[in-house]
Amino acid sequence: MATHRLDRTLRLAAQRLGADCLGFADLTPVRAFVADQGGAALAGYPSAVSIGVALPHAVVDQLPQRHQRAVAVNYQTHAYDVINQRLDLISSHLTSLIQRQGHAALPIPASKRVDDARLCGAFSHKLAAHMAGLGWIGKSCLLVTPEHGPRVRWATILTTAPLDVAGAPLASRCGRCNLCVAACPVQAFTGRLFAEDEPREQRFDASKCDAYFKTMRKADPEIAVCGMCLYSCPHGQRAAARLTRAASPAGPS
Repeated sequence: MATHRLDRTLRLAAQRLGADCLGFADLTPVRAFVADQGGAALAGYPSAVSIGVALPHAVVDQLPQRHQRAVAVNYQTHAYDVINQRLDLISSHLTSLIQRQGHAALPIPASKRVDDARLCGAFSHKLAAHMAGLGWIGKSCLLVTPEHGPRVRWATILTTAPLDVAGAPLASRCGRCNLCVAACPVQAFTGRLFAEDEPREQRFDASKCDAYFKTMRKADPEIAVCGMCLYSCPHGQRAAARLTRAASPAGPS
């Protein structure tokens, strides 16, 4: 199957299965980073399919009341568990489509930690989305999209398929905004803009975030949710406002 035909097949399938974002990334410029996090086997894949599913704005917008059990359970269910399951199902389906065309394809789970020391997965989904031109990495270390802000969860398929990787990383649009930094309950963010040559620790102390969640789980596992960095981002809040305006009934003519 020609490259453009495979690209179109994947886009149509992803859309039909409920993906809100899809992009193709050239991973060769970041091969060393991929190898450091996931090993030589993962770094051997030259390309990635980045898949995103947008979170329900109404669920995210309840996060300031996340200490209420109903709000926390709803967020954990519909903005985390179910979305991750949907992403893994989409990844599985697209992986089969790629493999049937004679190319290697390795799906990476949507949200699974494999390294407890470095607090990370086998591969950075936001890296693939960034390289595919789907957004920029914000001061919260979340991938921020123009359409949805950071209110998206991601999955990735690593592949040898000859995809059209015309997308390019987007420059940061965070500017002087530090709302996500201020919103963090444990001050885990430094407020530095993303720089490719800097380690994550320059911007984000993941151990503070991890300790905060462990404390919450000890108190009550069902309400161990945060997401305030995600909620507070103006790009996501504007996306929610646009949807609300679009859904509002028209005024009198």
